[in-house]
Amino acid sequence: MSKRSVLLAVVVLLVAWQALALALRSSVLPDPAVVLAAFAGGLRGPLGIHIIVSGWRLVAGMILAVGSAVPLGLILGQSRRLDSLIAPLIYITYPVPKIVLLPVMVMLLGIGDVSKVCLIALILFFQILVVVRDASHSVRPELLYSVRSLGASKWQILRFVYIPACLPATLTALRVGTGTAVAVLYLAESFATRSGLGFYIMDTWQVFDYPMMYSAVVAMSAIGFTIYVLLDQLEKRVCHWVQAGK
Repeated sequence: MSKRSVLLAVVVLLVAWQALALALRSSVLPDPAVVLAAFAGGLRGPLGIHIIVSGWRLVAGMILAVGSAVPLGLILGQSRRLDSLIAPLIYITYPVPKIVLLPVMVMLLGIGDVSKVCLIALILFFQILVVVRDASHSVRPELLYSVRSLGASKWQILRFVYIPACLPATLTALRVGTGTAVAVLYLAESFATRSGLGFYIMDTWQVFDYPMMYSAVVAMSAIGFTIYVLLDQLEKRVCHWVQAGK
C-alpha cells in the first residue's frame, strides 16, 4: 500500500463527504473543513487526552491478547492430545459475541481501564489462538525431522520453526482484528466511563456539538488506521521470507 494510494483514498473520501454535506445542508453533517478545524483545535484540549486514553487501551488489549493467545496456540499446535481436549471448549466459546460480557466486565473489574483492556483482549484472544494453533498444525513434518536430525533442542525448534511459522498468521489476525477492536473500544467507552473517544463521541452528540463529535470519530479511525499500517510494516520487516515469496 503506497502513500500515493492512501492519499488518493483520503481525497476521494473527503470529496464524497463534501458532496454529501452540500446535498444534505444539515448541521448533522458539517463540511469536512469544519470538522478538520475542530480536530486540530481539539488536539490541544480534551480531544487530545481522550485520544491518548483510547490509544493506550487499544494497544494494551492487543498486547495482552498476543501474550496470552500465542503461547497457548503454540502448545495446542504441538500437542494433538491436548488440542483434542480443549478444542470443544474453543468451538463453544468462540462464536459467543464477547461484547455482551461488557456489563459483567464492568461489575467485576470496575469502570476503569482494566475492564476495557480485558474486553478487547478477550475478543482478540480467540482470533489469535485459532490461527496460531492452525499454523502450528500446518508445520510440515519433514521440516521438523530435518531440524531434529541436526540436533536441535525443543527450545530451538520452537524458536526457529514454530514461532516463524506462526508469526505471519499472528500479525494477520491482529490486522484483521483491529477494526473489531476499535468498534469494541467505542462500545466499551460509551458505557459507564468518562474518558476515551467513545465517551467523547457520546458526550458531544448529546450536546449537538457535531463538529467535535465527528472529530472524535476521525481520531478513532486514525488510531485504527495507524495500528493497521504499523502491523503491516512490522510484517514486512520481521516476516521477510513471506514477502520474498510474493
